[in-house]
Amino acid sequence: MAEHEPVIAPDQKKPGHRKGGQIGAVVVAISLVLMQFCNNEVSGVERIWLNGIAAGLILAVIGDAVLRRNGLRSSS
Repeated sequence: MAEHEPVIAPDQKKPGHRKGGQIGAVVVAISLVLMQFCNNEVSGVERIWLNGIAAGLILAVIGDAVLRRNGLRSSS
């Protein structure tokens, strides 16, 4: 099985910028909510999608923070 795995350098497994990702997710969620107020012709279905995606992003950020605080995810 090991002979089929690609050879990669250890620096390719470095994690991304966690804080930058969290800030980006919050900024995008806020902008999705603000899209409802900038456009006067937003229908109910569009509101559901905008709010649902924004809520999903916020829940992902909160879930990641809770898992890291409880030690269930690496903090690096």
